[in-house]
Order: sequence, then structure tokens, then C-alpha cells
Amino acid sequence: MKRSIFFYLIAGFIAGIVSGFFGAGGGMILVPFMTLILKDGEVESRATTILCIFFMVLTSSFFYFKEDSVDWIIALKCSVGGIIGGIVGSKLLVNLDKKILEIFFIILLIYSGTKMIIG
Repeated sequence: MKRSIFFYLIAGFIAGIVSGFFGAGGGMILVPFMTLILKDGEVESRATTILCIFFMVLTSSFFYFKEDSVDWIIALKCSVGGIIGGIVGSKLLVNLDKKILEIFFIILLIYSGTKMIIG
């Protein structure tokens, strides 16, 4: 089923707001959008979402940088771990059983939601 570009722009817009506002969460919008609505595969949805998040992060980072809100020392230290984690995560993504991947994602969402409610 062919969808209009407007459909994708709305999904990206919502994910961008969530990502920019909360500092994370674009994947929590885009992965379910791609798997449940577009019926894309788990691996393709997550891989595509990562690239989408990259551009959202660049955009949000620009505005946070302009407001002098970035702690560069912490950002650099976390980035090194993030690069290593990204390599390991992307290798695991293509090799994990899809059901296990879904379960991990659900656990992450439940944990994140619970932490936000409880504080």
C-alpha cells in the first residue's frame, strides 16, 4: 500500500518532538510506527529508525549547543561508550531472534514508563 509523504512527515514530526523534548524517545515512536502500521520487519524498522534519530539528534543538538546547554566533557565520554555500544548493538540486532528483540523492546518501554511515573 503506497502512502503519501505527508504520512511519513507526520510520524517523523511526532518522533522529533518527543526526541527534542525528552532527549530520547524517537525510537519509541518510529519503531512501533514502522512495525505495526507500515508492517516493516523488526530489523529494517530499527535500522531505519537509527538513521532517522541521527538527523533528529543533530538538529536538537544544534539548538541545545546554541543555548550553551551542552556539557562537552560528559558528552565526549558518553559518546565513546555510545560508539562501542552502537557497534555491539547493531551486530546483535541482525543476529537476534525477532521475538527476543520484541521482548527486550517491551521490557525497555515498561521500565522507562515505570521510571517516569514513579520518578
